Amino acid sequence: MADQSTQSIDIDADPAAVMAVIADFANYPVWAGSVKRAEVLDAGDGSRARRVAFTLEAGPVRDEYELEYTWSGDRLVEWTLVSGQMMRAQHGRYDLVATATGTHVTYFLSVDLTIPMLGLLKRKAERVVMDTALKELKKRVEMIAA
Repeated sequence: MADQSTQSIDIDADPAAVMAVIADFANYPVWAGSVKRAEVLDAGDGSRARRVAFTLEAGPVRDEYELEYTWSGDRLVEWTLVSGQMMRAQHGRYDLVATATGTHVTYFLSVDLTIPMLGLLKRKAERVVMDTALKELKKRVEMIAA
């Protein structure tokens, strides 16, 4: 498996509000800039999806892939790649910790691509993806909470 990248951000909302946005896949194309489609394929227990198909367009990078999710209340969500065109493997997770002013969110991501890419460039790309995702998540949650 590829190396793991990690980034964190503080969001001015409680963990339940943050997790509600993370679990609302239908609205990903509205707030997650590179996600053009997010379709729930398996609703799981009905409260949070178990399997989701995505179409991603991030500049020259375009991919269609499916992720399988495991939820642990409002504190943790993990996912793994089921299938993809450009990815051989993906494992990610959001850890949410309540703070005095909201929620501290830590994003872990590990991606293995089918195309060769220098490790340094791959890690830089992961950092950009993660930074953008966390900032977009923060903006969406705080807009809804306001």
